[in-house]
Amino acid sequence: MVKNLIHIIILSFLAMSSATLYSQTSADKPNIVLIYIDDLGYGDIGVNGAIGVKTPNIDKLAENGINFTDAHSAAATCTPSRYSLLTGSYAFRKEAEILEGDAPLLIDTTIRTLPGMLKDAGYKTGVVGKWHLGLGNGNVDWNTRVSPGPAEVGFDYSFLIPATGDRVPTVFLENQYVANLDPKDPITVRYGKAIEGGYPTGREHPELLKQYTDNYHLSAITNGISRIGNMKGGTDALWVDEEIPFVLNDKATAFIEDNKEQPFFLFYSFHDIHQPRVANVKFIESSTMGPRGDVIAQMDWSVGAIVDKLEKSGLLNNTIIIFTSDNGPILDDGYVDYARELVGEHKPGGAYKGSKYSVFEAGTRMPTILHWPAKVKPGTSNALLSQVDLYASFAALTHQKLKKNEAPDSENHWNAWIGKSSKARTFMLEEGYTYALRKGDFKYIQPKKDATIPQWIRLKYVDPGFSTVPQLYNLKLDPGETKNLSEAHPEIVKEMENRLSKILKNK
Repeated sequence: MVKNLIHIIILSFLAMSSATLYSQTSADKPNIVLIYIDDLGYGDIGVNGAIGVKTPNIDKLAENGINFTDAHSAAATCTPSRYSLLTGSYAFRKEAEILEGDAPLLIDTTIRTLPGMLKDAGYKTGVVGKWHLGLGNGNVDWNTRVSPGPAEVGFDYSFLIPATGDRVPTVFLENQYVANLDPKDPITVRYGKAIEGGYPTGREHPELLKQYTDNYHLSAITNGISRIGNMKGGTDALWVDEEIPFVLNDKATAFIEDNKEQPFFLFYSFHDIHQPRVANVKFIESSTMGPRGDVIAQMDWSVGAIVDKLEKSGLLNNTIIIFTSDNGPILDDGYVDYARELVGEHKPGGAYKGSKYSVFEAGTRMPTILHWPAKVKPGTSNALLSQVDLYASFAALTHQKLKKNEAPDSENHWNAWIGKSSKARTFMLEEGYTYALRKGDFKYIQPKKDATIPQWIRLKYVDPGFSTVPQLYNLKLDPGETKNLSEAHPEIVKEMENRLSKILKNK
């Protein structure tokens, strides 16, 4: 009897110890879901002042998490921002720019990446959605496994839009194979020269189009939308634009379900609200802004579905959700969909000047929310942060020591990310079609010798911030960057230029 009692006590103690150990491990390794929206401006969500569209699911994340007012993407365009996020390195070091759909993989497979680092920390890693970081070695055969790709840079699972919604191939890749491909109907993709027997083009058959477009998007037509680049075959694998949010959400929630018994990192890279903006019928006229507002509402619904999945799986409390965007807003960017934000009071960039492509503040100042109920108290933070810092910050969270030359531009500001400190970056680089540097409230924009605005940018009604003279702004007093203070503060200009030159030369 006594032996049995002792046995029961020992077993109970072991069970409690095991439970405690599991709880500690779980707290040390929370799940991480990084929701990365495309072309969403600082002012495009309700909590930041959106007018004409409601974003209740995102606003709820902000209400129960930390809403950052001065957090930035590393660049004002998509490929460079994604590169910096996943490598902890500024995009200019790789001469990264917006890639075509057949570009080779941009990330060096010999370096450790954010997903690779988290794998080393015991995480399962997955990416769902827009990739746009190149695939293969420059001569992709889309009818076999496309390599190198996400697996070669640290992702255990991938379900991709290979480049962008407005570029061919308009098919999904699952674990680097084209999903639903019929081998009897192989895919051919070519940029530049037309493909004999390929899909009709918008240039030759405008009558087939759902949306009119600029001269850049007049090649292969699939699903009634003209894209960049030419394509042939793969009929059964073609996506339907109106169904993309549902397909991606199904894959993202499946990844969560499959990995709920272990720590996981999910990089959920939305297609919304990038062009072509083709809302599902469920969301048409859900805003007063036209198609762009409708896909913002659609995007908010998708965010809510992910949160709901985490909650029903018992994972929400100890999952870090970071919601942010890759670059600033743009209205009719290639497709004439008559976005109507500027007609009313809505300001896609909030109080800030600029947009996608621009080094002005709205080009990189992103809506950014961190939600982690187990550890983070709700609030607002004005800490100066860059997405390039997520690498070192997550490394600190998961006790991963960074190797020499790993994530060279990433700084550990984990306490700022979780609201324990308002101090973060002293200096912060902003990349556009020139460079800017932040220090506190001051922002310096490097002069450009030839400040002529390229024709393709002018056609998009974008002011990229180019000038042949130095620019210096006090963003606290002048968020619209209207009063150049460079002549009044030459000492600050000199300090900022010296620091910026040091960053740019340190390759």
